[in-house]
Amino acid sequence: MAEATIFALASGAGRAAVALLRLSGPGSGGVVAALTGSLPAPRHASLRRLHDPRTAELLDKALVLWFPGPSSYTGEDSAELHLHGGPAVIAGVAEALVAAGARPAEPGEFTRRAFLNGRMDLTAAEGIADLIAAETAAQRRQALRQADGALVRLYGGWATRLTALLARQEAFIEFEDEDLPSGLDDSVAQAGAALQGEIEAHLADAGRGERLREGLLVAILGAPNAGKSSLLNALTGREAAIVSARAGTTRDVVEVRLDLAGVPVTLADTAGLREAADEIEAEGVRRARRRAEEADLVITVFAADAPPDPETLAWVRPGALVLANKLDLAPAPAGIGGVVPLGISARTGAGLEALRARLAEEAAARAGLAAEATLTRPRHRAALAEAASWLAELDSAPLPELRAESLRAALRAIGRITGRVGVEAVLDAVFGEFCIGK
Repeated sequence: MAEATIFALASGAGRAAVALLRLSGPGSGGVVAALTGSLPAPRHASLRRLHDPRTAELLDKALVLWFPGPSSYTGEDSAELHLHGGPAVIAGVAEALVAAGARPAEPGEFTRRAFLNGRMDLTAAEGIADLIAAETAAQRRQALRQADGALVRLYGGWATRLTALLARQEAFIEFEDEDLPSGLDDSVAQAGAALQGEIEAHLADAGRGERLREGLLVAILGAPNAGKSSLLNALTGREAAIVSARAGTTRDVVEVRLDLAGVPVTLADTAGLREAADEIEAEGVRRARRRAEEADLVITVFAADAPPDPETLAWVRPGALVLANKLDLAPAPAGIGGVVPLGISARTGAGLEALRARLAEEAAARAGLAAEATLTRPRHRAALAEAASWLAELDSAPLPELRAESLRAALRAIGRITGRVGVEAVLDAVFGEFCIGK
């Protein structure tokens, strides 16, 4: 794969003022020269005429940049063509590139080559993918931190310590009869236990990094006519859900995407909780309950002018945000299910600013950007949990050889995160997430 010269559109699809085509591979220089006549000076933009090498037809006047390897994104000879962004121009140049010997890139192939050529580790590559997909400022900051090497510095430090411990354990095995420092074997177990504690503390983060990367799900739950759809519309600032005085208007889940304190949130309006009148409403109620069970935060809504219903009271649980809506019709009750509710009026806007502030606090608490490097993917978590479990074996291992094997297994588990060892099975999954051209 790395022997081919590849190209891809790195800018957005569709008509634009400028389109960027990237090339990478050992034949990049020859391909560019076939269209331009000669290569520009390295890392200097040069205005060139691009011609079809088959017919000499003028395709475009473009800025051309040449990046000789290994000082390029991929570590290979690379080039960029800054074209006029019309679809016909892009299509014509792409055909000319194929005629000159290049082929279209696969999703993530540029970054995969950068990884294979040692330009970055797997966590940095994943950070770049997250940066491309970032919707909010907090996601961008987390992705930039990871792409800049925050995780590899942490995990690389742990790998270095494990390597040193393994060397000491191997020395104890191979040179047991020599004059080694006393307590060498026990010191390995103690240092391993300390490292195990650090890894487990890192794992005990309540999934903040993953939640920030994927976004939070917030479900609005309550009886019919409690004002759930009005609340959704008020929080989003548009009529995303139908509002009617008729009970049971919302039959399915209505979802809207929000940015709360930099955390992406999917806000879900659900069917009113009650004894269903027909099978369609029954399905809506079932979906409402399921969405609430899956949610990171449940907003339980009561109408201030009506007594609390038992079905909704069942969702006044620890961690839920309880609201008394319709303050324009009645004052908020002193307590609902033993909880002091937050009073609002979705119709007049009373209390909505306090609610938005509370939601931002809840979102930040569950997925806010941490000061330290955070786990962002399940594969990181699984590998670190495996490493910690192997380190837990050190103290009870009956033989020095078994301790050494536990250290090796822990080292391999951490190495899989950064791509230092045994990563062939995960490469396709990691780089398959990328868009073409990155």
